[in-house]
Amino acid sequence: VMPMMIGGFGNWLVPLMLVIPDMAFPRMNNASFWFLPVSMMLLLGSTYVDNGAGSGWTIYPPLSSGLGHPGCAMDYVILSLHVGGASSIMASINFLITSLTMRTGVMNMLRTSMFVWCIAVTSFLL
Repeated sequence: VMPMMIGGFGNWLVPLMLVIPDMAFPRMNNASFWFLPVSMMLLLGSTYVDNGAGSGWTIYPPLSSGLGHPGCAMDYVILSLHVGGASSIMASINFLITSLTMRTGVMNMLRTSMFVWCIAVTSFLL
């Protein structure tokens, strides 16, 4: 839900609300978008390696360790989480820089919409 709502609606509405043509770093925006399918393919691909990753959604350490879960399926899940995290961090840097620096001359930070503020605060927290 978060990549779709923040990434999809944010990439469409933030430049529209700030009256700018594009985000601050469009290539980093593109890279963060394409990291998400790679992350999903790694996560789904981990089910077909060995016996799949059977540690649950919490990835509880005794179940995800080499002793509790031999094979490389868990490595694919952990790599998937890292790639998804890199995608989120790149997108949040892009949103934060865009919302803080790319405003028109008339629009100060207090005149921006609440949606842009929410995206900026969420990006800062991420």
